[in-house]
Amino acid sequence: MLETALDARVSPETLRKIESGRVATPAFPTIAAIADVLGLSLDAVWAEINQPEPGVEPISAGRGARQRLAA
Repeated sequence: MLETALDARVSPETLRKIESGRVATPAFPTIAAIADVLGLSLDAVWAEINQPEPGVEPISAGRGARQRLAA
């Protein structure tokens, strides 16, 4: 973890806080730097954090959903 933090130019404490969830919304440049050090694309990171939770049906963007949102 120390090497990853230093390579990303992020303090090890900041990385620990991000990993433990104590930083709910880390800055985009911080995430981009960490992803780069880990060899992850930002698309892969985005896809991972936007996976639906098991047992939770995702909101459909279909016609019915648009009608409910407009109401």
